[in-house]
Amino acid sequence: MDLDFTDAELHRYSRHILLQDVGAIGQAKLRAAKVLIVGAGGLGAPLALYLAAAGIGTIGIVDHDALELSNLQRQVIHATGRLGRNKAESAAETLSGLNPEIRIDVHATRMDATAARDLIPRYDIVCDGTDNFPTRFLLGDACHLLGRPLVSAAVLRFEGQLSTYKSHCGPPHPCHRCLHPEMPPEGLVPSCSEAGVLGAVTGVMGTLQATEVLKEILGIGEGMSGRLLLWDALDTRFRTVKLRRDPGCALCGEHATIRDLSAHAVPALVACAV
Repeated sequence: MDLDFTDAELHRYSRHILLQDVGAIGQAKLRAAKVLIVGAGGLGAPLALYLAAAGIGTIGIVDHDALELSNLQRQVIHATGRLGRNKAESAAETLSGLNPEIRIDVHATRMDATAARDLIPRYDIVCDGTDNFPTRFLLGDACHLLGRPLVSAAVLRFEGQLSTYKSHCGPPHPCHRCLHPEMPPEGLVPSCSEAGVLGAVTGVMGTLQATEVLKEILGIGEGMSGRLLLWDALDTRFRTVKLRRDPGCALCGEHATIRDLSAHAVPALVACAV
């Protein structure tokens, strides 16, 4: 573990280093970590900002979509002057200005099965910031099969949810299919573009994602694997429910039938980032 920090790094991360559960060793872990964020939208924006500020050494951002005016109500990593630009590139510009000491990898591409096989093994942790089920299921399956933790959040209207999936570590950790065995029928669950979302809700859930990523890297606190956090913003109420590993799960069960990503031959769309 490289504990050689510059004076600028010691100053920048001083509030982390003061924490007993972080310290210089923990900050060195953050600097050595590589995190992949899929979707530079409402969730990905605060997530990326706080990971960059925390000193995550390498952050990869996947998004092929172009910035639109309607995005700016919640996607706070972007700016009006960048309308029409690729979101991953726009996000990287902001992050580099916030913390020039870290590396930002721009992946201006769709997250399909081919991209998942190529990109996910390069990183230590994957974060899901999308709002379409094909990409969510692709990421869940890919992270299990490729052996990477997945920190996943979702928002709709005034509500949010959060969990971490580490089923590749074996029991008792569940996978995302233990919660949702199959994708819901098309049209059953509206997207944010159809139903709307309060912008600040994405900020809260994206920040919670960042917190869980930092905890996973540092190895501190109680993680969200095996638990699902639900937040109702209108009632200002959080609740947590247990998630159990399903022995009959098609992905992580005793007789799993999903053994590769061939079921995801149709490209998933990151354009629907929250």
